[in-house]
Amino acid sequence: MLPEPDINLPAYPGNTQPIIPNPDVNQGGSTGPNRPGSIIIPGIQVNPPCFYCSPSRNAKVRFLNAAYGYSPFRVYINNRFLVNGLGYASLTPYGRVASGFQTITIRGMNGYLYLRKSIPISNNDTSTIAIINKANGIDLVQISDTTCSRPRGISCLRMVNLATNTNPLDLLLSDGRMVFSDVELKEVTSFRRARPGEYEFSLADTNIPSSSEIFDIDTIDGDFDDLDLPNILVTFFVEIQANSSYTIYVLSRTKEKNAIQVLTIQDR
Repeated sequence: MLPEPDINLPAYPGNTQPIIPNPDVNQGGSTGPNRPGSIIIPGIQVNPPCFYCSPSRNAKVRFLNAAYGYSPFRVYINNRFLVNGLGYASLTPYGRVASGFQTITIRGMNGYLYLRKSIPISNNDTSTIAIINKANGIDLVQISDTTCSRPRGISCLRMVNLATNTNPLDLLLSDGRMVFSDVELKEVTSFRRARPGEYEFSLADTNIPSSSEIFDIDTIDGDFDDLDLPNILVTFFVEIQANSSYTIYVLSRTKEKNAIQVLTIQDR
């Protein structure tokens, strides 16, 4: 291994509106009254930094804090300090990590040990490691950041459900067209191709069959009737730009049933 000196990565923040009124406040929330939804657009990294890398066999890894109710975390790989103060709904840049099993440690800002877990890292893979809530603490979920095949000018969109306080969720367009159905906790959907434009999405718990899913996402063209959709939990907007990949992360906002929010990450 060729470890470099410990680094303190910046994090791309989500919205920073406090949502739990207690001494251990976490951060999160929508971006405004008219266009709810938070979008993170990481910068393009030509040469990601070395988190814990080898001369040849490496992968790219970044960290997402999806665990509500905690103060910001410190993140380590094999006891190497990486991130100081990763708040709720925040994302780090990618960094290079050697392939093989690597030990991820999550601590509080005061050094308190929340979690230590071994994660398999595949050579040349690109992934996001999310910190999520579980019944008695926190856990890690590894999400492969594969790219999608698309024509020039078209983008792709997928959904990852990290909310621990809901039933399986459906993602719907404003006219009722089903994009994804019954997305369960920790599930990562396949990509759907999407034309550039602004989209209004809703997350809901419906009985619409999965056979109603569409394969390409485009704006409303008048051929669809508006539907009276029950059990809408969250409505949000995403401005899809050309030649990008979008991941809609669904996060628990509090422990209350169906208290969720959305964080969308745009990658190029």
